[in-house]
Amino acid sequence: MKILLGTASLFLLLMALGCTKHTVETRSQVEVAPVEVKPIHITIDVNIRVDRALDDFFSDIDETAKEIK
Repeated sequence: MKILLGTASLFLLLMALGCTKHTVETRSQVEVAPVEVKPIHITIDVNIRVDRALDDFFSDIDETAKEIK
């Protein structure tokens, strides 16, 4: 009988604890630093010597084409 009474009282205690309202309050604070955007400078070197060498190489063909017209 003591076991039944102990079990019943434990059950009632657990039910009473289960019916209570528990709240947990949490706060998160995240700091966002401002992002600095800098321009990107790109330098492109173009090799013009090859183009001029090709013009010199094919100049005799161009002159012949002008004479034919």
